Amino acid sequence: MTDKIFSFIKKYNMIVKGDTVICGLSGGADSISLLVVLKEISRKIEFTVKALHVNHCLRGEESDRDEKFCRELCGKMNIPFTAVSCDVNAFVQKHGLSTEESARKLRYRIFAENSAGAKIATAHNANDNLETVIFNLTRGTALKGISGIPPVRDNIIRPLLVASRQEIEDYLKKNGQDYVTDSTNLSDDYTRNRIRHQILPLLAGINPSLIETSVNSIDAIRSENSLIEELTEKALTLCRNGNKLNGLNQFHEVIRKRCIARILSENQFSYSHERLLKIDKIITGGGKVNISGDTFFVSDGNSAELKKIIPLKQPGLISVELKTGDNSIFSDKILSCEILSCEDLRKINSVHKKLTFYLMDYDKIIGRVLLRNRRFGDRIQLKGRNFTSSVKKLINEKIPAEERDTLHFLEDAEGTVFAENLGIAQRVAPDEHTVKFMKISVRQK
Repeated sequence: MTDKIFSFIKKYNMIVKGDTVICGLSGGADSISLLVVLKEISRKIEFTVKALHVNHCLRGEESDRDEKFCRELCGKMNIPFTAVSCDVNAFVQKHGLSTEESARKLRYRIFAENSAGAKIATAHNANDNLETVIFNLTRGTALKGISGIPPVRDNIIRPLLVASRQEIEDYLKKNGQDYVTDSTNLSDDYTRNRIRHQILPLLAGINPSLIETSVNSIDAIRSENSLIEELTEKALTLCRNGNKLNGLNQFHEVIRKRCIARILSENQFSYSHERLLKIDKIITGGGKVNISGDTFFVSDGNSAELKKIIPLKQPGLISVELKTGDNSIFSDKILSCEILSCEDLRKINSVHKKLTFYLMDYDKIIGRVLLRNRRFGDRIQLKGRNFTSSVKKLINEKIPAEERDTLHFLEDAEGTVFAENLGIAQRVAPDEHTVKFMKISVRQK
């Protein structure tokens, strides 16, 4: 087992000559075997081994027993030892987290506070890694989540990820090395323990070499994920300026989503599969997605940005005469109007199907055209329908609440002829006799 762990350490360049490596020592089989292996390998690489024990104070005398065992073992092995106590129950009460999660957060906080200039070695093994993958799968995850526990992250290293729990116990037995058992690990009170004691044995019934197979599978997934991360870094280097992304639509969907997730995460926003899908859709097609409160992801189809949009306080009714060119009645959008002639109606209709703009028969419009915001009681007979609909009902069905106050409407002397994101009125729809068109398009500023 030592040779396999030594090769794993070399593969990921976990430890180099002159390093100080602090072993997170709980007293259980995993951490004790890690300490013994590190001590043995330190003679080859020439680094210093120390030990750090975190007493979570959750099991009374048993917790104190574990600390005493670790202290005495380090004394026998001539390894510098530090013990730090923490109050997990108080942390649970203060932050409302589970006991398991609270203990983990406190443990890593203590690791960070006691490892300046050194590396922390934790005793996660191959079984832990597979349990993590299964745990992530049950909650929903992507490739990154099934890449398992990273061998190296910041100053934390995990040399035992290639060793199964059985190999570890056999190693300790062969070397006549005792360890302590945490009684909470024997129950099914925690989710990971249920996976450990119920799910893994069932899977091992299908494949007795489950753990060994998982080491190779997770290693392959980790390599593929590393490639995607590398490509993501390159994309961000080329496209990113703060929270703005220019030209991200040139990249593959997988890379785009990783870039979006990175920006959301760095700005302390959570993301789900559905949220990433929505944002990715506007990266290539334009639009905006509400993230939280007044924060949106906004895109024009080429440039995308995470930014705050302060809702425009409407001064009541807005109404101006439509002019050719750009029109602006809202702070974040522009409505453009063009009058054009086109002999090839089929070509125009083909473009129209892409929903990049709206076409109306200019000669069917009666009187002057007004550009305005919503009105109470607005109704429209949309193109292709033989009935009139309530605009309010249509908006409630199709348009997100945060977009409703800045919708453009056009009306002529007979009533509404255009409602943004809903369509044009049937009475101004182009037909085979149309010779002049009014082209309307809306874009973000």
